[in-house]
Amino acid sequence: MQDTLVSIIVPAYKAQATIDATIDSVIAQTYGEWEMLIADDCSPDGTREVIETRSRCDSRIRLINMPRNGGPAAARNGALHQARGRWIAFLDSDDLWLPLKLEKCLAFALERKAALVFTGYRRISADGTKVGRYLGVPSTLSYQQLLGNTAIATSTVFIDRQQSGDISMRDVYYDDFVCWLNLLQSGLPACGLNEDLMRYRVMQTSVSRNKRRSAQKVWAIYRNTLGFDAIKAAWYFSNYAVRGLMKYRSF
Repeated sequence: MQDTLVSIIVPAYKAQATIDATIDSVIAQTYGEWEMLIADDCSPDGTREVIETRSRCDSRIRLINMPRNGGPAAARNGALHQARGRWIAFLDSDDLWLPLKLEKCLAFALERKAALVFTGYRRISADGTKVGRYLGVPSTLSYQQLLGNTAIATSTVFIDRQQSGDISMRDVYYDDFVCWLNLLQSGLPACGLNEDLMRYRVMQTSVSRNKRRSAQKVWAIYRNTLGFDAIKAAWYFSNYAVRGLMKYRSF
């Protein structure tokens, strides 16, 4: 691993309309020691061509062609397998970072000796014209606290692989949530940087937009992936649902 390099993990599928802006937000970072690994998950649109064009202009941008459409977990793993940096930052192909995102996360992680850092953010409309209220984060999260919490947004996550070791995603509906749980279950510290550093684009086609289906999948994680009994699963699910409702009560 290269000690000062940040490897940015980006799964992309049907992202032709948004990936340019996402790449622009990375190029605009005040911290410049990064590689952007964009795993195209066999997009049927022009996503791959856009990434190829941008990679020719900036060698830090690398296209990874997935051999078959496998979903976000497989795409993230495809990028993770080629990551060379000590630091891993996750970014979805329709989200944006503010310019100080990497610089502040790195300084905060070093200061707090944190294995996982997550930050505050705001939602934006699909066309980027509407910006929502600030969604802050707690100062720390333990495994038990995260079980019933929605505080960690994937595009804010920044991980120190020197502490976490190799990272991989499981092939489940919320692969990111399960990954954070696995890291915290080992006792690694997760620290919240309560600053506005990311824009989460609300897309009608995103995985989390169908709330009923999302609720069913979260329940399945508690019962099937984590193996909780019905009472324990119900307790954490109710906490997760209430926090989710509070978060999304207004834009």
